[in-house]
Amino acid sequence: MIFLLKLFPEITIKSAPVRKRWTKRLADNLRILARRIDPEASVRQDWDRLILRLRNPDPNIDAKVQAMLKDTPGIANFARVRASSCKDLNEVLQLALEVWRDALKDKTFCVRVKRSGVHDFTSLQAEQFVGAGLLDASASAGVRLKNPDCTVHIEIKDDECLVVEEKHSGLGGFPLGTQESVLSLVSGGFDSTVASYLMMRRGLRTHFCFFNLGGQQHELAVKEIAFYLWNRFGSSHRVRFISVPFEAVVADILKNVAPANMGVVLKRQMLRAANAIAERGRFDALVTGEAVAQVSSQTLPNLSAIDAVSRRLVLRPLIAMDKPDIIELARRIGTESFSANVPEYCGVISVRPSSKVKLAAVEAEEALLDPAVLDASLSAARVELIDEVASGLEQKIQQVDVVGAVKNGQVVIDIRHPQEAERGSPHLRGHEVLTIPFYTLNSAFAQLDASRHYLLYCDKGVMSQLHAAHLLDQGFRNVGVFRPQS
Repeated sequence: MIFLLKLFPEITIKSAPVRKRWTKRLADNLRILARRIDPEASVRQDWDRLILRLRNPDPNIDAKVQAMLKDTPGIANFARVRASSCKDLNEVLQLALEVWRDALKDKTFCVRVKRSGVHDFTSLQAEQFVGAGLLDASASAGVRLKNPDCTVHIEIKDDECLVVEEKHSGLGGFPLGTQESVLSLVSGGFDSTVASYLMMRRGLRTHFCFFNLGGQQHELAVKEIAFYLWNRFGSSHRVRFISVPFEAVVADILKNVAPANMGVVLKRQMLRAANAIAERGRFDALVTGEAVAQVSSQTLPNLSAIDAVSRRLVLRPLIAMDKPDIIELARRIGTESFSANVPEYCGVISVRPSSKVKLAAVEAEEALLDPAVLDASLSAARVELIDEVASGLEQKIQQVDVVGAVKNGQVVIDIRHPQEAERGSPHLRGHEVLTIPFYTLNSAFAQLDASRHYLLYCDKGVMSQLHAAHLLDQGFRNVGVFRPQS
């Protein structure tokens, strides 16, 4: 099998040294990827294209290679071709008939020939000869030079003839590794996932940083998304997945920061931590999935306040994108179903956030935070190679018991933020209720009566399920989730 790969146009307009270097990088990436499928695969550079040859003719191999080529950054389009020697036009026609005779039934067609080398015929003569032969030997609807149903593409170079069997669009972008390394702050939601993909497509070696607010189940879900992205679009290069436990940082913020500023302070703490990680890992920039005014912490004044703590460039590829467009892109790259089940953490942003924080007030409140808490979270960060997280994803995630009604003897634990809990909830009336905010639940639960059964409650049911799974991971079996029917 042979594939002709066209370079993304932005590569071809680079200076000759850059073009040569980037083309070589793409060829190296393709060798790594193709030889996982066929160990004898070869890749050859041919100025504005690459030629991939595989020894194994297995149709399953063909399908895998095409899927790989569609998802490799740097390729504008690719074609599977059939090759033969080219001693005269009869051999060219014979090859064209093998490929196109049946496909032309009841369809109009034209023939286009690209030729290089020394031959006793011109490109036009080759088009006319092959076109006449296909017309006579097939059940086509005739030749049409403008807007035909099918175009038969033939390339003749020296003594070799290539006939295109089928053509596909590629991913575009730049070859992975032609740009610097970045650290993408991922939560598992639509935005950070799509932002990471866009960086990979642009040739940036994208590592993943996850701030864990919801225990093992949340972490495994985000690892699954990160692994999927890397495995599909970036597996020619190894990258790291860094998980930072951040529950204690959130608790420190909720105790010491005014509600209006909590969201911005949390983002500033995340950027501080990400800067420290980037320093250690020598990542050149940070990546987030923020878009202007999507939420209150993403207004221009608040983004400016957040960026003030970063010593590194913060890239925001979604900055002017609409949410429906982000979700549509997630659907196209195959992450929508993942992200739909991993919503943004519902208890961190305050109830009444400010869309225009005052930096002086933010800095004054941050002075009340304990720097040792952030330092401890960074010290506890875990670094894994992304190709090794698959073993962790294979672990069976404990299933949380979710109920719509409370039985006699069961106790409901309201884990919402205190300001939310103050508003009350009609679903909790008539039940025995304990109020334990989510950020103190892990330590407080161990002090409860172990003979009783507890059901966690929050408005959306997401945070309660994550924390119930976390408690199950810790060995507690007397916990479930109360999610009343709306």
